[in-house]
Amino acid sequence: MGIDLKKMRSKLTKLNTKGSGNRSIFWRPSEGEQTIRIVPVADGDPFKEFWFHYNLGQNAGFLSPKRNFGEPDPLNDFVQQLYNEGTEDSIKMAKNLSARQRFFSPVIVRGEEDKGVRVWGYGKTVYEQLLSLVLNPEYGDITDMDAGTDLQLQYGKPAGAAYPVTRITPSRKTSAVCHDISAEDCAELLEQVPDFDSLFDRKTPEQVGQMLDTYLAGEDAEGASNETQKYSGGTDAVANSTTSSTVENAFNDLLS
Repeated sequence: MGIDLKKMRSKLTKLNTKGSGNRSIFWRPSEGEQTIRIVPVADGDPFKEFWFHYNLGQNAGFLSPKRNFGEPDPLNDFVQQLYNEGTEDSIKMAKNLSARQRFFSPVIVRGEEDKGVRVWGYGKTVYEQLLSLVLNPEYGDITDMDAGTDLQLQYGKPAGAAYPVTRITPSRKTSAVCHDISAEDCAELLEQVPDFDSLFDRKTPEQVGQMLDTYLAGEDAEGASNETQKYSGGTDAVANSTTSSTVENAFNDLLS
């Protein structure tokens, strides 16, 4: 039997995707309507939860050692120190550096099936909508291969709102994950469900400690700013936070 060239091309695609830092597999909704299908995963839980730290100078968002893996976390300890201090400024800074919860699901975007399974990242409000849906007995398993449910997303910023919102409407009819492709091609498509444990770089507690030290020392160019100057060297005061980046922007940067 000869080499299966289709499988070889699939392997090459996966290799190239991993080599580019997995960023090409992330998907974010665009303004307006789009339809997606959450695909099944081996462990039965398509809603993966991670905790990220943002706003530590110029560092990209990174996984919290404490909240994700139960490991020592110098940044988490520092955040607790800020909360314990109890001043308006220290609490403001603590909130800025606290770990934030995000969720991720493997999806196929209708009309873009040729791009394979991608990863949709979203916040707690969307997660609550999805849980309410899957726990509704009228829908059952929305990821079922043959009789699951497509989801229509309405994404945009309502008048007067600071950030976009996502509204989810389930299809009234069940459908198969793969509409117009062969069983073989469908199986190959679903083989592309990513390994969520390898999506994001994992920092060791030591690395996080070094990043925090650099941040507090004011050595993180353009990132430390005056919000950390009074905390350098372990002093007890902290200046007002002047960072202009929001958690939402930091999250979008993480996936871009």
